[in-house]
Amino acid sequence: MAALLGTWRRSRQGAADLAAAVELQVLDGHLAVGTQLPAERELADALGASRTLIGSALDRLRESGLVQSRRGSGSWITSPAARGFNPTPSTGADVIDFVCASPSAAVGMHRAFDAARLLLADELGSPGYGDRGLPILRERIAARYTERGLPTSPAQIMITNGAHHAFVLALRMLAGPGDRVLVEQPTYANALEAIRAAHALPVPVALGRDGWDLDGIEAALRQAGPRLAYLIVDFHNPTGLRLDDEGRERLAALLTKSRTPAVIDETLVELDIDGGPAPRPFSAGDWSILVGTSSKAYWGGLRIGWIRASEELLARLSSARFGLDLGSPVFEQLVLAELLADPEPLARRREEVRVQRDVLAEAVREHCPEWTFRLPSGGFWLWCSLPERMSTRLAVAAAAHGVQVAPGSRFGAQGGLERWIRLPFSQPPDRLQEAMRRLALAESAVRGQPLGEIPVR
Repeated sequence: MAALLGTWRRSRQGAADLAAAVELQVLDGHLAVGTQLPAERELADALGASRTLIGSALDRLRESGLVQSRRGSGSWITSPAARGFNPTPSTGADVIDFVCASPSAAVGMHRAFDAARLLLADELGSPGYGDRGLPILRERIAARYTERGLPTSPAQIMITNGAHHAFVLALRMLAGPGDRVLVEQPTYANALEAIRAAHALPVPVALGRDGWDLDGIEAALRQAGPRLAYLIVDFHNPTGLRLDDEGRERLAALLTKSRTPAVIDETLVELDIDGGPAPRPFSAGDWSILVGTSSKAYWGGLRIGWIRASEELLARLSSARFGLDLGSPVFEQLVLAELLADPEPLARRREEVRVQRDVLAEAVREHCPEWTFRLPSGGFWLWCSLPERMSTRLAVAAAAHGVQVAPGSRFGAQGGLERWIRLPFSQPPDRLQEAMRRLALAESAVRGQPLGEIPVR
């Protein structure tokens, strides 16, 4: 708290200054709703202020609805919208969601909304529809691709309502009932659902511990003749693997030779948290459709994504889009454009995720020492190998212990994967540790093994 609040003024208005400083940190996302505040004495010592001043500042924050308190539970950050509602701060008794692998809003979101609000006036005179998206956002996304080594113009960018929406657009245009779609095994569960909803057939190629089976992909392209491929080559969901430059070149050559369009899902590409040399963006010329999103790097609540493809493909996608939707929200596009212009939110997000990854990895080693995993250099999850085939049973038992977790079978085209489970590290560190403590209890119940008998290494 002391580090966040910095040098707030200590004047006759000291309590008001302190309350304003706390409010600023809440609105800017540094103090999330639900954050437990230090005790008054502890906060007074840390800030070098009197307990009277601290108490007065907290009274102001309670009146404004930004803080709530309960005897025996302390004080915590809340929202002005919660006035009249008296929630209990997060405790070990609530449910921890390990299915949704999405974080809360990035730091700086409130600043981006304020800046976008000022820019909105220029857009209010327009109809507000646009199948390609706002020019300013397309320019900034195109510039990001160019900086990464793939020269791109705004004419090659279409704004969508998330990466999944972008994939569904491409799927509707390029594949129909009965058509085959090449996918990795395992892969993103919602992509499999979209393929089935289109009455297409997923053709899985196994992804091993060491990465992509390019020989298997070549055989599948030759024998199955898929109309489309869906691939995640950066921090793969759920394995966390990343395809190197040599592998990208060969994969691009295979797709080009077979004339197979490929949707390359770049949802996690911005979350390179170890800072090593990044492979070049995937490119198979006119046969590749790159899709990205703001959801992981910034906030899922924006619901803004994009497609990077050839101008010819984008023209076809624009025509196909009218049967699905008529464009993306203008204000959210302006917000994302502001976020892309500021390097701080993404840098802070990467550091936050790196800490969470390391906390979860250590918690797995402590509470479930027989589970093994490869530590990913980016993304949002550990793909854990279990000591026996129990993923579905573990997910059922975990629910009884207050943890919702997706079994490995969700990520397989035909189920299976019972020796695997995906653990996202998109939660705060204390929640990650508590989740693993509960999962250890669930594992002991599934295996019929008292917790004290689980071997420790």
